[in-house]
Amino acid sequence: MLLSCLFAVTVMANPFTISLWPAGQQPNHLDTGEYEVHDSTDIVRISNVQIPDITVYLPSKRNATGQAVIICPGGGYSILAYDWEGSDIAKWLNANGIAAIVLKYRLPGSKSNIIRHKSPLLDAQRAMRLTRFFAEKWNINPKQIGIMGFSAGGHLASTLSVRFDHGDPQHPDPVEQQSCRPDFSLLIYPVISSNPEYSHKGSFKNLISDDTSDPLYHYFSNELHVTKETPPAILIHSADDHSVPAENSMVYFRALKNKGVSAELHVYPYGGHGYSLAIEKGYLSTWPDRCIEWLKHINNPNTNN
Repeated sequence: MLLSCLFAVTVMANPFTISLWPAGQQPNHLDTGEYEVHDSTDIVRISNVQIPDITVYLPSKRNATGQAVIICPGGGYSILAYDWEGSDIAKWLNANGIAAIVLKYRLPGSKSNIIRHKSPLLDAQRAMRLTRFFAEKWNINPKQIGIMGFSAGGHLASTLSVRFDHGDPQHPDPVEQQSCRPDFSLLIYPVISSNPEYSHKGSFKNLISDDTSDPLYHYFSNELHVTKETPPAILIHSADDHSVPAENSMVYFRALKNKGVSAELHVYPYGGHGYSLAIEKGYLSTWPDRCIEWLKHINNPNTNN
């Protein structure tokens, strides 16, 4: 039933949306009668997500590089800046031949979560498995699927990068048999660390609680859990980011290098926080170029171009 439903909605319309989980089977969920909220005053802000999904944007087959990126919009684990750090980013990636999958993940503040911190990561893991499951159908190389996140979405992307598994080959759901390890990550002004000197306190409070002695603060300080199996990353930050200081990217970059994992870090002199594509922001607007260059290198690691 799962496969027939999924294939029914994955006709090659562009974009198209599919639910992450079969109806009534999403984990860590109670039906509390809550509903999703949208605010489109200046950007589309989504809160109280109840039914997580992915929206898939595919480039033409002739332009496709074979790479795919799952995008996690930010919003402090309180809302999702869905177009600003989601669908707008997907269109830019498509323009460069890269498949883009925007993840609408559950947020920890909803009463429908049985355990508040578990739902975002469960949804990110499922999004990666689904994309890998449909890779051939969507003209994607299953070994070139990455994760991208902005701000708190960068925390979720880096969490998946250190808290993945290789699937359960015995699981009756063929999607769950797929690995959820990203092949690479793009972290844009990401929340990474719970270190009180430079953590984004709001994101950690929303994800866990305001009790900083909770062991989950250590568990979700992602620079502390990097291994040699953590995927390569490019990190983009601004030196004058006073909301999520650049030290977040710096400590993750250092942790990757210490484990022998390929990493690239760009700290721009200005920009603050939350600038999306940084259109009409001068030098800062070149950050997407750095990512495309890096993605080309990841796709062809034996070239020096």
